[in-house]
Amino acid sequence: MAMASGLLRLVFLLSLIALSLARGEKDMVLDVDSTPDTPSCNNPYLMAKVKNWVNGHEGETIEGAGAKFGALLPSKEEKAVKLPVVISNPLNGCSASSSKLSGAIALSTRGDCDFSVKAKVAQSGGAKALVVINNDEELAKMACPDNSTSLNISIFVVMVPKSDGEALKKSIEDGKKVELLLYSPKRPVVDYSVVFLWLMAVGTIIVASFWSKITAPDKSDENYNELAEKESNTGTAKDDSEDEVMNLSVAGAVCFVITASTFLLLLYFFMSTWFIWVLIVLFCIGGIEGMHNCVLSLILRKWRSGGQKTITLPLLDEVSILSLVVLAFCAAFAVFWVVTRRASYSWIGQDVLGICLMVTVLQIARLPNIKVATVLLCCAFVYDIFWVFLSPLIFKDSVMVTVAKGDGSGEALPMLLRIPRFFDPWGGVNMIGFGDVLFPGLLIVFTYRFDKENKKSAFNGYFPWLLIGYGIGLGLTYLGLYLMNGNGQPALLYLVPCTLGVTVILGLIRRELKQLWDYGAEVSPSSVEPSVDASRSV
Repeated sequence: MAMASGLLRLVFLLSLIALSLARGEKDMVLDVDSTPDTPSCNNPYLMAKVKNWVNGHEGETIEGAGAKFGALLPSKEEKAVKLPVVISNPLNGCSASSSKLSGAIALSTRGDCDFSVKAKVAQSGGAKALVVINNDEELAKMACPDNSTSLNISIFVVMVPKSDGEALKKSIEDGKKVELLLYSPKRPVVDYSVVFLWLMAVGTIIVASFWSKITAPDKSDENYNELAEKESNTGTAKDDSEDEVMNLSVAGAVCFVITASTFLLLLYFFMSTWFIWVLIVLFCIGGIEGMHNCVLSLILRKWRSGGQKTITLPLLDEVSILSLVVLAFCAAFAVFWVVTRRASYSWIGQDVLGICLMVTVLQIARLPNIKVATVLLCCAFVYDIFWVFLSPLIFKDSVMVTVAKGDGSGEALPMLLRIPRFFDPWGGVNMIGFGDVLFPGLLIVFTYRFDKENKKSAFNGYFPWLLIGYGIGLGLTYLGLYLMNGNGQPALLYLVPCTLGVTVILGLIRRELKQLWDYGAEVSPSSVEPSVDASRSV
């Protein structure tokens, strides 16, 4: 029980931190706020792909940013033209270049004059395009100068990050031939990989709801019957009600949100690589425990006698050999994920560990009634909205979004289900926080249990309608995500009304709200404690 209680507190804390849903897009930092549109200065700010070749060998494609002026980049690679690159002289590109720019792409550094001046100089020298090396790794929006009416710039203008630009510059200075191809593919309105993420989130809750049925041993099996009779005679058999289960209370729900807010602020102010590593280790511990529970339960469903062979170990006393083998496998799986966490396929391992962890938590934790569910979800609802949308009013940045991005070293919070955007030429990932699955999931699993105990059909029950509501809520979250240009969304803004709201409305219509509100009132748990034994008198 102590291990389960610790796992529950750990996962709830981590999942509350990772509530918001975000998209892993490369940000464009607003360097110049905005300028009025004019006929020569009305380009949309677009990201640009910069393919490069050094002495004929193709390098890794660079991501740049287009300007508000100049020619629009072609949207298809086959319509773009590969051109040689020449370094402007002077390097800042603010005055006529002594280097021959005709028919080439001019390469200059940022600073000393407006972007439009650099473009005019390059164009007057016969250049077909201008590539500006930024003085930072982030990309800035290249706006037009104030009071500009007629720029007459007809060449392509693109900015690249400092490190990529310096690498191109060094290759040219070393006497190598550098060629670039500039284009800006269109991002799809909808990336269909979100469908797979939607299925993972909804599927996790469905599996957690039916887990006891999925892992129930086949009672028609002779070995099971013999073992069940043996366990019955020795008094070792347990009813489902005696399984390791913990009930949440009102005080516990509020406590989790307050603790998570404190921890989130610590991450915001003291974010560092070692802090991220602490969270990665905690995630692995929880993931190993969850995966061990899921895998072992599935094996024992078909091989009931497999857990009977034991071995005595120091400090652990008698332990099942099968359990040790499964534990070693799960630990190796987690270690492999840690080692390869930056690989393109690492999302698979992270999602497997995360799903197993959430399924296990939804078995351990239980909402006794709608009263506790209302407090928990409403607190998480306010928490999510405040730290995503309202925190910039106090901290100048969205605390949730800042923490979700990590420390800038490439490390990111692991408490997310994520999947690559397979159909987006710009790549990136779609993500959803554990909290956006767990907190609505606790309510949905409760309604499944309520329907089962009260013998409700699919039509007059609550579980099917909440599952549909959860799916719709996720769909609305993705819709808000795209309307907000990929900025992080507080998913519970949509999920709470679509789950808790549906429960309350159905309860009112069926006149069962009081029963739902006080359901299980005979149990008086502390903030998180074991459920009452079935033999206890009431």
